[in-house]
Amino acid sequence: MSSCCSPGRPCTGGSRGTTEFLALPTKRTTGRHAPALPMAELPGGTFRMGDHFDEGHPADREGPVREVTVAPFAIDTTAVTNTQYARFVEATGHRTDAERYGSSYVFHLLLHPAAEPHVLGRVANAPWWLGVEGAAWHSPEGPGSDLEGRADHPVVHISHDDATAYCDWAGLRLPTEAEWEYAARGGLDGARYPWGDELTPDGREMCNIWQGAFPHRSDRPGGRTGTVPVTAHQPNGHGLHNVAGNVWEWCSDAFAAPSLPAGPVERIIRGGSYLCHDSYCNRYRVAARSHNTPDSSTGHGGFRCARTLTGDLPA
Repeated sequence: MSSCCSPGRPCTGGSRGTTEFLALPTKRTTGRHAPALPMAELPGGTFRMGDHFDEGHPADREGPVREVTVAPFAIDTTAVTNTQYARFVEATGHRTDAERYGSSYVFHLLLHPAAEPHVLGRVANAPWWLGVEGAAWHSPEGPGSDLEGRADHPVVHISHDDATAYCDWAGLRLPTEAEWEYAARGGLDGARYPWGDELTPDGREMCNIWQGAFPHRSDRPGGRTGTVPVTAHQPNGHGLHNVAGNVWEWCSDAFAAPSLPAGPVERIIRGGSYLCHDSYCNRYRVAARSHNTPDSSTGHGGFRCARTLTGDLPA
């Protein structure tokens, strides 16, 4: 069955392989601050983390449900936008991993016509992902594409290293996985989604995920797919938008699994994306998780930032 993932595999599309790419050091700048995105200040406390419905892929290790305590923290109410990332690049000259390596991964239905000569190949176990020379945050569908009309969309083709560099510059950090899930739950205990247990309550579309026959046909108007503005769809109980669907979001934590091959420590991603579909990949559930190498990037990978707050945990 086709989906955005393969059984037991992450939903990321492609990973940098040490035999295919040569890792280069990431230049980071600190001490500069971006105009802040709105943040939700959360009191922290103890919540039940994990898959309450036994719906996860065993290899993802979503369970068991356990009580986890997080300290007070703040988190962006939206993913970082193209506008925000452009300000960071203008201030620092940062070159993303996709730019330094010379390529990134683009979903096949989104490839810009001018980028067809720049396709390097397909991902073997997910052929709907194309390695495209010149694909990067400013040209998300490959050469010939741009960000016109997408200033308020989430920036994509961002590696964990790129997200960390942005956070360093902005005086922020990536959220931990526990912080991300606490915030994404929006105060609901054990719910399947950030808004409750039903995917489309009263027929309302609550998130940007795949509609149609994945990966060959989108049933959205005009066959549209891809990102939507970061404030699209109703926020959850903590005021966070799009913590289900739209783009995967990096967390600070490493993904530990005995089955992973030796290599760079993989990092956790959360939230699912516009490519997730219930025919197999239902990783837009609030407990769902996946992972990728820290220098990997795709056309559905972004991030949001967090910061620590001082204060006592609630009793």
